[in-house]
This record gives sequence, structure tokens and C-alpha cells, in this order.
Amino acid sequence: MTRWLTETEQVAWRYFIDGVHRLLEHLDQSMQDNHGIPLTDFEILVHLSEAPGGRLRMAEIADHVLISRSRLTYRVDRLVEAGLVVRTKDEVDKRGLFAKITKKGTSLLEQAAATHVEDVQSHLMDHIGDDELQTFSDMWRSVADHSATLRLPF
Repeated sequence: MTRWLTETEQVAWRYFIDGVHRLLEHLDQSMQDNHGIPLTDFEILVHLSEAPGGRLRMAEIADHVLISRSRLTYRVDRLVEAGLVVRTKDEVDKRGLFAKITKKGTSLLEQAAATHVEDVQSHLMDHIGDDELQTFSDMWRSVADHSATLRLPF
């Protein structure tokens, strides 16, 4: 038997879906308008910049960025063409490849980060009260932890 959403749950779900879609669309458009890259590319650059030596295997990037492997390959190819990332061989396993952020990629990331932080502040954080922020964080950690256990078709 189907367990339907209550009226309150349905309203919350629809506000969530609408808010997330609109927020992500705005963040993506702002990144493209101001820095010429989509939000996904910004996210890839962030993860590379935080990795030891500024490099990650494609599988490691895929663990952080929720897009298909083929789309990830396409996005990294575009970053390589733009000079923001280079591919390097694994010194141990010659078949393995890493994506590594370049100086140009780091420079763009530093500029784009300021825009991203301002957008996140003004379009999300400014709408969550200080007394609600810990609850908001705990709630999304719980959802993320549960979601990490699901098998996704990426």
C-alpha cells in the first residue's frame, strides 16, 4: 500500500523542489554570466583545488560531483580546452589519469568563489535565521548521509 505524503509534507516537498531548482538555476546563470563557466565546472575546480597537489582521478571527481561519468568527461575536456585543468598520468599506474587544476584555473576559481559566496549568502543564508542554521545543517547532513547509501545510476 502506498504511503502518501500528508498535506503538510506535500507543501514542504513542493517548496523544497521549487526553491532548489530556482537557487541552482540562479547560481549556474550567475557563474556563467560573471565567469564564463557553468556551476558544475566551478564545483569541479573547487574539488581539484582542495585535493592534495590540486589533482584527482576522474572517479574521485565523480564521487563529489553528481553527474554521469560521460558528462564528467565532457566537462573536464572543456576545462582542459580552456586551460583551467590539465590531465596528468599516474606515475605508478601508467594507465591512470588525473585531472589537475592549473594556475589559470586557480585564478578563475579565486574570482568565481567571491561571486559564489555572495550568491549563496544573499539567496540562501540570508533567509535562514541564526537560530535555524544548526537545525538546517543537521537536517541536510541527515538527508545527505542517507542519500549516500542509495545506489545512483551515475
